[in-house]
Amino acid sequence: MTASRTIELTIGEADFAFTLTAQDVTKYFNAMTPNNKVSPAHNLLTGTVQDEQKTALRPLLANPVLTMQLAGALLEEYAPDVEVTVKKPSATQND
Repeated sequence: MTASRTIELTIGEADFAFTLTAQDVTKYFNAMTPNNKVSPAHNLLTGTVQDEQKTALRPLLANPVLTMQLAGALLEEYAPDVEVTVKKPSATQND
């Protein structure tokens, strides 16, 4: 995976470009707590969108559900395309 990645989201009629790094995503996850999820998502979006698009994005982030949907879409696109399989333990013990 590259050091940074630009992802474009279309929200309504407008396109927004976000440039994410692993540090941005780590900061987002580290800031989330059981009582604080919307604020880290808001900060991720406003901190990674192109500067000239911040003014147009801010009114959209007044709705916390939309804020979470946008952050989720951004993170889903940022995630690497890797298949993960969980192996089930065998029924017999190997002691």
